[in-house]
Amino acid sequence: MDTETPPNFRPGTDAFRWDGVAYQPYKQDGEAPFKDISRQTLFHDDALACELRYFEMDDKGYSTLERHEHAHAVMILRGSGQCMVGEEVRDVRQFDLVTIPAWTWHQFRATAGEAFGFLCMVNMTRDRPVLPSEDDLGRMRANPAVAAFLGS
Repeated sequence: MDTETPPNFRPGTDAFRWDGVAYQPYKQDGEAPFKDISRQTLFHDDALACELRYFEMDDKGYSTLERHEHAHAVMILRGSGQCMVGEEVRDVRQFDLVTIPAWTWHQFRATAGEAFGFLCMVNMTRDRPVLPSEDDLGRMRANPAVAAFLGS
C-alpha cells in the first residue's frame, strides 16, 4: 500500500500536464480499439473512493466505444469534439459537462483539428469495460446519428 501523501498543490503547465503526475498510455495496445489518446491520474483518494483523470487525444483520436457498470462525469477542458452517450451524439466544447450513466455505450472523438482533452471523475474501484458485439453495433447503427458518428 502506498503511504506517501500526494501534494496538496500540483502546478499545471500550458501543455495540460501537471507536476508530479505521470503521463500514461490510455490502455494497453490491443486491449480495445482506440486512437491517439493518453491519460493522467490527477487525484486518487481512498477516503472519497474516487479518481479524477485527464484524458487527451490528438486530432482524429478517439476513446474506446464501451459500457460498464460504473457511471462517470466528464468535463471538456480543452478543444472540441463529439461524444456519443447511448443513442445521442453531441458536439462538445470546452467546459461542457457530460454524464455517462451505468451500462450506457459511450465514446469521445476529437474532430476539430486540434487536441481534445477532458477531465473524468470516476469510482476508484471500477469494473472492466464491455466492448460491443457485432449485434450491438448493428443495433447502434440503426440510429442514423450514431451510424454517422461511428463512420458507417
